[in-house]
Order: sequence, then C-alpha cells, then structure tokens
Amino acid sequence: MTGVAVSAVNPAEHMDRYLDHLTVERGAAANTVSSYRRDLERYRLYLTSRGIDRLSEVAENDVREFLVDLRRGDAEAGVTPLADSSIARTLVAVRGFHKFASAEGVVDVDVAHAVRPPRPARRLPKSLPVDEVLAILDSAGAADHPRALRDRALLELLYSCGARISEAIALDVDDIDTGTRAVRLSGKGGKERVVPVGGPAVEAIDAYLVRGRPALASRANPALFLNARGGRLSRQSAWQVLVDAAQRVGLDKAVSPHTLRHSFATHLLDGGADVRVVQELLGHASVTTTQVYTLVTVNTMREVYATAHPRAR
Repeated sequence: MTGVAVSAVNPAEHMDRYLDHLTVERGAAANTVSSYRRDLERYRLYLTSRGIDRLSEVAENDVREFLVDLRRGDAEAGVTPLADSSIARTLVAVRGFHKFASAEGVVDVDVAHAVRPPRPARRLPKSLPVDEVLAILDSAGAADHPRALRDRALLELLYSCGARISEAIALDVDDIDTGTRAVRLSGKGGKERVVPVGGPAVEAIDAYLVRGRPALASRANPALFLNARGGRLSRQSAWQVLVDAAQRVGLDKAVSPHTLRHSFATHLLDGGADVRVVQELLGHASVTTTQVYTLVTVNTMREVYATAHPRAR
C-alpha cells in the first residue's frame, strides 16, 4: 500500500484485494470466496447508504449497526433480514476484511475486532390455553378401550407433572404411586425428582392400570406405558398420540409433547406459583432456564385460576 494515502482507500477497492488474498494466498474454496463476496457487498452497500466512502471513516459502531440492520432489514441500504446463523457468517467475513485492512496498514485500527454477533432474540416457549389443553385430554379419553385409556393416562400425566416425553415413556409401573399421588421421574443426567400428580391424572392412570394395561401386557414388561405388542411405548408413538388427539378437536396449531410441558409451566406461573418451585418441578438445573416462562405469563390474568394448577384439584 506504499504511496497510497489511507484516506484515499475506499471499502470496495480493498474488499477486492481481500478476496484476492483469500483465493491466492489462503487457498480458500470458490464457494467460500463467493459467500464472502456476497456478504461484503451487503456491507459495502450499507456503508454507502451511511455516506461512508473511505475505509478510514468506518467506526466500530458502524459495524455493530450493520449487524442490527441485518436482523431487521434495511431497504434503503439494500439489506434484507437474515437469520442469526447468516448474520454470524457475515460477521466472519467483515471481521476478516477489517483485520486484513489493518494488517496491510490501510487503516490504523481494526474496528471490527471486538464486535460480536447480536444476541439471538429470546424464543418464548409455545404453550396452549387451558381450554385447548383440556379439549385434547378429553379427546384422548373419548373411547373406553386399552389404547385410549393409555393415551388419556399418558397425556394427563404429561400435563399434570410437566414431564419430558423421554421421562414419561421411561417410567416403570413402580415409579408411580397413585396412593400418594406422586411420580418419580429420571431427568437429564440421571437426576431423579419426585413430582406430585393431580387428581384427574391419577384417575386416568388408575383406569389404565386396571382396564387398559393388562390387555396390552402380552409379556412381562415393567414399563408403565405399553404399545400394542406389549413393549415399551416409543417416543414417536407417544408424540403421535398427542398429534392425533389435537387433530380430533380441530386444533390447527403444531403441537408436541413438549407443548404440554410448556403449558404446565405457564399455567402454574399464571396461577401464582413461585418460579423456583416450577424450576424444581420441571427439573431445571438453573432457575434462569425456568424464568423464560415468566415472559409468557406476565400479561395473563390470574383470577381465572382457582389454584396454582388447573388440573390439580
């Protein structure tokens, strides 16, 4: 860069040099160089829209604002909204470009060195209103045959105690005590917790144990929830139980067993339960994980609930 004034170097000019450097000296793959070219062109358009036509004029805050615009989109700057993964990739290209410019002596400071991708937006757990959950549970128990009794018991248990689907299908008959209305769940890392079970779930499980499970138990198996062949119910089959029940009531939302777990937590907090109690019930190692549910419930009216959990009575 000898003989070229720093102020005379425009971003587009040095971007081309950087891409040549990647190709010739770094041996970058053609697809990689093509992706970087696309990302840097977005960056160039952004700088131009901000009236920046000299590399020495770029500040750290310009790089940060560029990333913000990538997330929300900026029609004036020719920036379309991108996913967080694409933003992170674009930042790699921009940081590499500024590092190269600094190493070449084109600028005195690498303004992108300390810039990190914007923190992903917090994705709120999806839960169902109480009436929709109750409709699903009623649908699962509409018939009085072994599999229908099993399905009702499974879904009632998932909602009553907030169990993960992996925890529910791993249950053995001895893990649940309908007399004391408690179930022993084995969570992540083998950590066990004892969780109370609501009255409707206990009734559904008792009905299944008396009239449903014996008909399914074609061979000795300690599993609580059995499939039609007498084996332990699989995760996929348990998932399908919920999907079928939701379809029968005309629910046009995507649901999964985790939806009932989210609903369990949300409805407890709506009813006034302490977040640390919910943390223990869910088996979360940190209360921070549980606190995301408070964002869901903050605007929900509490007076519609007589107790902390609508199925606990």
